[in-house]
Amino acid sequence: MTSETSTISADQSLEELRRELAEAREQEAATAEILRVISSSPTDLQHMCAVVTSSAARLCDAFDATIFQVDGHLLRRVAHHGSILQDDILPLTRGVVTGRAVLDRRTIQVADVQAETGEYPEGSDRAQRIGHRTILAVPLMRASEAIGVIAIRRSEVRAFTDRQVDLVKIFADQAVIAIENTRLLNEVRDSLQQQTATADVLKAISHSTFNLPKVLDTLVESAARLCDAFDALILQADGDVLHPVGHYGSIPIPGHLP
Repeated sequence: MTSETSTISADQSLEELRRELAEAREQEAATAEILRVISSSPTDLQHMCAVVTSSAARLCDAFDATIFQVDGHLLRRVAHHGSILQDDILPLTRGVVTGRAVLDRRTIQVADVQAETGEYPEGSDRAQRIGHRTILAVPLMRASEAIGVIAIRRSEVRAFTDRQVDLVKIFADQAVIAIENTRLLNEVRDSLQQQTATADVLKAISHSTFNLPKVLDTLVESAARLCDAFDALILQADGDVLHPVGHYGSIPIPGHLP
């Protein structure tokens, strides 16, 4: 090996180290930003996931990134970043790459989903219509349960590297933190609202022992507010007829019901 060849090799190695260091710093900065957003906006799930998808698409050199959450037999989009069209809802089936990643609870990469007409018939059809080729899908795991998926895509046949796959797995973990934080905070908020409503009803009962209409009005108002309903109604039987004895809301009601 000549000295010139050794110099070129050393320069290449130094350039690779610089590039890896720059990528590591960028990844660390992105992770710190996501955690900052999660801590500062714990109930704004859409904003938190938007930051995750933006970072995933940029750091993995992808054309787009999407986070879906499981909703029964569907995958419902939470956040999307990029230039490729993305549906709001996808079927939770094995014929779609994102669906299979959730159902199998494993990471799946397909180099050219347009060509996989037999393995992913629904996904291949969508890819041909929309125009994407390579796709990587990582499930969002809460313990042993897949609660969603993050997917990144390219409009060309170019597989994602092992480093990029590992990076998307990190983003998947952060998306789970965001989703779980939002769920737990909402549960706490709902519980506090229920306790407050119960206290209001008990207070009304204790202060209005002989004022039944006021007590019932407090009950229906609490029921409508906690259940996000337009109105609430309490009916009392009188023979074969039901008479309203408590009502809250904007929907008109008749004087009696059969």
